[in-house]
Order: sequence, then C-alpha cells, then structure tokens
Amino acid sequence: MESVFKIICPTDFSECSLNAIEYAAKLGEKYQAELILFHVPDKEDYQKLAAQEISNGQSYEFVEKKLENLVQTVSEESIPNGLKSCKSVIQEGKVVTSILELAAQEKADLIVIGTEGINDFKKNYVGTRTAKIVDKSDVDVLVIPKRVFFKPPRKLVYATDYLEEDKIAIQKIAGLAKFFDSEIDLVHVSTKAKAIDKSLHQTMVQELKPFIKYEKINFVLKAYRDDAGLGLENYLITAKGDMLVTLSKKKSWFEQIFDKNISRKMSYFINKPLLVVKKV
Repeated sequence: MESVFKIICPTDFSECSLNAIEYAAKLGEKYQAELILFHVPDKEDYQKLAAQEISNGQSYEFVEKKLENLVQTVSEESIPNGLKSCKSVIQEGKVVTSILELAAQEKADLIVIGTEGINDFKKNYVGTRTAKIVDKSDVDVLVIPKRVFFKPPRKLVYATDYLEEDKIAIQKIAGLAKFFDSEIDLVHVSTKAKAIDKSLHQTMVQELKPFIKYEKINFVLKAYRDDAGLGLENYLITAKGDMLVTLSKKKSWFEQIFDKNISRKMSYFINKPLLVVKKV
C-alpha cells in the first residue's frame, strides 16, 4: 500500500502563517496529501487575537474555533481539487519542539511554515523559531515569507555544490516541478575563493544527468567574485526564480543563507519561498 504524503503546517493565525496554509493546501492538492494544521497554545497569540484579557478557558475555546474555521475553509476549497484531508491539532508545549515531535509522530513529508522575514537585524535574521525548525528538522521545510501569496512556480532555482546527495534531492525537486510544469535551474556559484572551471562543471553535470528524469532543467555555472550567497541572489533576480531550493545535508548553502551578516545583504530571500531539502 502506497503511503500518503503528509504536510504539517503550524499556525499562530498571523498573516504569514495564513499565507503558509495557502501554500500547504495548494501543494497538498498536487500531492493528494493529508494536511495537518497545528497550533501550540501561546499567551502572546491569544493577546494578538483577543481585544481584551480573557480567561484561559475562553481563549482555548476561541483558538479551537479559529482552527475549526480554517480546517473548514481549506477542506471546502482544496479537497475537491485533490487534497485528501485536512485536520487540526492543538498541543501544549514549546513551539519548536512540539512541531518537530508532531512531524516525527505523523511521519510527515513536509513542514510548511511562515516567517516574518529578515525584518529586525538587532534580534534575529529570519525568524528565530523558523530558523530553528529548519536547522533541527529531519523533514523537508518550505519557508513562506510574510506577504508572499501562492502562485504556481514558473522556475525553481536549486543551489548546488555538487554533493553526492544532490542525485537524490534533484529527483524530489523534479517531482515538485512536474506538478506545475516548472523549469529547474540547477545553479552552482563559483567564487574567487572556491572556483571551478567550465570543464569540471561539465563533468559534474554529466554525472548528475542520469539521475534526472525531467526535461525542463538548465545547468548553470555562475561566477561571482566575492560571496557565493550574494552571487546566488544576483542570479535569482536576473533569472526571475520563483522559489529557491537548497540542500541542508551538509549545510553549505544553508549556512550562507541563514548567516546573520550575509542575510542582511540578501534581501531577495524575504520575498520568495525557500524549500530546504532534508530527507536524502
């Protein structure tokens, strides 16, 4: 019996988490997935939602109703289009730990989570909870920035350092691209400190090709004098990529993208979804 694709989507009812639910539902339609909307009770959340102080019992009931409404809306809109099911879970505990534990319990395939983005460099760089989830998760994570609404991705940009794990990861990415007939740009950024020439690039491309069962893919060698992360951003802008995909197994691109100093310069990443591939 073929296993059902499962998506976990945490929500605190903020704008960015609602955008994440939209992405989760649309992807769920394509994967014919089970979608779980997950809320970890938090006093700050209740204060955001309620106009005045309310008792714990009332607030819990209030949140249950909010989740029930979200499940009903998603079910009505997405189940006719392929989503297998949608349910909600409320579980007390620490937010990051609870999300990771639920993903493990449910044997989830994907976590879709919203983030406020790089909006306060004095305190954080991507969103403390989101960054921790991406760092610690064993499950693929799709990060949706605030004010980014769903649209079918025309182009996925996969940042590669030509690791062995790319051979498996690219197959997973091709599966996603097929749903939307998207292009995939497989991009390596060569810098002064870490340069490869065109012949070596072609050798690596030929090694990867047998593992890719998808026609709409481009292999790109991008030379950038300074930081590779900034070179990648430059490519994303000029190529008009709709989603950045990175492999975090050995944390090469992951470390650069989430590095505090680099992220301050990389404004592009607050405007596009980021898929971090974990299960390879």
